[in-house]
Amino acid sequence: MTRDEALDSIKANIENENTLKHMLATEAIMRALARRFGEDEEEWGLTGLLHDIDMELTEGDMTTHSRLGADLARELGASEAMAHAILCHNQIHGIPMETKLDKALCCADPLTGLIIAAALVRPDKKLAEVEAKSVRKKFKEKSFAAGASREQISQCTELGLELDEFIGLGLEAMKGIADDLGL
Repeated sequence: MTRDEALDSIKANIENENTLKHMLATEAIMRALARRFGEDEEEWGLTGLLHDIDMELTEGDMTTHSRLGADLARELGASEAMAHAILCHNQIHGIPMETKLDKALCCADPLTGLIIAAALVRPDKKLAEVEAKSVRKKFKEKSFAAGASREQISQCTELGLELDEFIGLGLEAMKGIADDLGL
């Protein structure tokens, strides 16, 4: 599967522009993590890009979300490792995270929301001026971007990354695609 094929499939299944931007942001962070760990950047990036492909098809039903997504990813040619990461990123299923890829997707997914929210509260609503230390400060405010699971983001330590390093890596990755994100 190529990135273009994955993106075409996503656009066929996702109408909500914010969901699409979240998936692009997750892809960017996953690619940065792959580079950091010497992993397959294409595999990790596509996993991040595809992880919510079923969100609208399942109508946000978290009991079915990611099960269908993993199946759709397989149909597109995703490896079993990619499908497993997509499946277990929705922790409601209770499927254990076994690999670095699984853990990376789990903590990258909510980080995008925290970083986007940090940009949106700025007067210019742009990522360019957001600093990692301001995202870290917002991380401590539980009511800020409350849907961004601090517990999941903190699992970056299971990858051997300190929280500040992970936030910085994620922020820089998203700055690299700021135009695609409209930020």
